[in-house]
Amino acid sequence: MSQLKNVEARILQCLQNKFLARYVSLPNQNKIWTVTVSPEQKDRTPLVMVHGFGGGVGLWILNMDSLSARRTLHTFDLLGFGRSSRPAFPRDPEGAEDEFVTSIETWRETMGIPSMILLGHSLGGFLATSYSIKYPDRVKHLILVDPWGFPLRPTNPSEIRAPPTWVKAVASVLGRSNPLAVLRVAGPWGPGLVQRFRPDFKRKFADFFEDDTISEYIYHCNAQNPSGETAFKAMMESFGWARRPMLERIHLIRKDVPITMIYGSNTWIDTSTGKKVKMQRPDSYVRDMVCCTTQGVEMVTESQSAVSLGVEKGDQEERGMDKLR
Repeated sequence: MSQLKNVEARILQCLQNKFLARYVSLPNQNKIWTVTVSPEQKDRTPLVMVHGFGGGVGLWILNMDSLSARRTLHTFDLLGFGRSSRPAFPRDPEGAEDEFVTSIETWRETMGIPSMILLGHSLGGFLATSYSIKYPDRVKHLILVDPWGFPLRPTNPSEIRAPPTWVKAVASVLGRSNPLAVLRVAGPWGPGLVQRFRPDFKRKFADFFEDDTISEYIYHCNAQNPSGETAFKAMMESFGWARRPMLERIHLIRKDVPITMIYGSNTWIDTSTGKKVKMQRPDSYVRDMVCCTTQGVEMVTESQSAVSLGVEKGDQEERGMDKLR
């Protein structure tokens, strides 16, 4: 954990805006590692960002300053990931999902956040949607960036979009172990393994780091007890699919909660999901965006302009809906 703390500190030093990093203790003794940027910006609804599988607060570094220019931004390591507590999760998909969602709500309550613009990437998008179903009063706008776990798994293999190499590598070990077990087995060679399977990381973060800081960060995020990773395995089916697909439940989100869905042009996530969500919510605001200028949103860092646009659209929709209420 000390190595993760040190490499994360190098990442957060890049922030220009004022920030506060600390543990938020939950009533059940779990702790959620939290970073708040621009805490002095109190006039607008805060933005809360939920990272994807195997990630942590550090991977938002390209977005933090721009998205907190006019509002407070909160991001945290999901329970079971990064520097947060790593408890034992239920082994069934519904129980594991509920544990994540409950921890987010308990964190929000402990933080004293009345309502928020909620943004989730990949697994974080799935969990943010589940949260919005259960706690719609707390969500002013739901923004989903390449959300994992929405479509049903196609019965026809030809309908499955070819995943990138790193997804194939992860999927190849699923039958034997947790998804990222290979990183833990690799030991000190782990950062090099991350760099081998995700050489794009260096390009994405080149404006901040010329070395292997991000590869080291991802390795140390996932070199610990695989708590959240085990929960994810319980929720998934062959990595790319959820056992409880969100498209079967998206209609349960209250009609007045606006949704923006953002996809990269080369993403391996099914971009038709946005249109399907629109069909299921004909009386609600749903906007889907494909960012043709990016190289895909396998990581949200590639779509910071689109994310910023989604947040601003969320502001506009929020103001418009407040006038109607």
